Amino acid sequence: MSFISEHKDQYPVAAMCRLLGVSRQGWRKSLSGSSGKRLAEEADLLVGIRRIHGESRKNYGSPRISEALEKEGWGKCCNRVARLMAREGIRGKTNQRTVPRTTDSGHDKGAAPNLAKLLDVGSINQLWQADITYIRTWEGFAYLAAVLDSFTRKIVGWHMYDSLHSELVVKALEKAVERQKPAAGLVVHSDRGIQYASEAFRSLLDRKGFCQSMSRKGNCYDNAKMESFFGTLKREQVDGRVYRDRREARLEVFSYIEGFYNSRRIHTSLGGLSPAQVEAIVLPLPTAGVCSRRSLRRAS
Repeated sequence: MSFISEHKDQYPVAAMCRLLGVSRQGWRKSLSGSSGKRLAEEADLLVGIRRIHGESRKNYGSPRISEALEKEGWGKCCNRVARLMAREGIRGKTNQRTVPRTTDSGHDKGAAPNLAKLLDVGSINQLWQADITYIRTWEGFAYLAAVLDSFTRKIVGWHMYDSLHSELVVKALEKAVERQKPAAGLVVHSDRGIQYASEAFRSLLDRKGFCQSMSRKGNCYDNAKMESFFGTLKREQVDGRVYRDRREARLEVFSYIEGFYNSRRIHTSLGGLSPAQVEAIVLPLPTAGVCSRRSLRRAS
């Protein structure tokens, strides 16, 4: 803490201690003893960390900052730098160019016909749209699978997982079914990703009597409402953030979807109503879906 001692005649000691994250009692103890010497070194090291971090436009993480400090004569200090940066919440910028690929359509499981384009949706639980996106955390990517009712724009089911295994989309659909209790004949539309072509997902559709629909190859417009929701989520809630861990990301997504988007967020496409308000207007739920096995054969 020699920095404080050297500048105590120029600046208030309390302000400098607060800036460096030390107590005034700790500074006084640092004036004598081996523990005080270590505290003083860490305070000076923290000053160097903040300076180099700022000079790098907050781009550098602990490895580059350690390298810069070593060039200034600090010796090997990578572990100390990492510990101090974690304690003070100082982070470098993540590589934004690393974008996970959530859709793998290069499989041999076959694609379902596009039934969504044939439907004139006039009520709830007739057409559901499904897709996957990712959210950044310091633990790694958190993957979000969501299911949207095309009529109300309500997110009827969603699930988050740490991998792109088919369980991700199966769980999201199971939650949607439990919540909405739709009738057989419901059309579930998605892209051609391998998760939606998996045996587990298709088996669930068959058990419930639902009809599968998939977008045309390379055509994102067929699933535009789902894409629009993900864009809204990223803009209004995530806003470029990197969450501390997947648990924090899951809590934030829950708060947004269940506490705001479904219940209160107004949609111009819904006449200024929220999804919950539209759903309340069209209840009770329809007793039958709009798709039959016969129509599925015609479409194929």
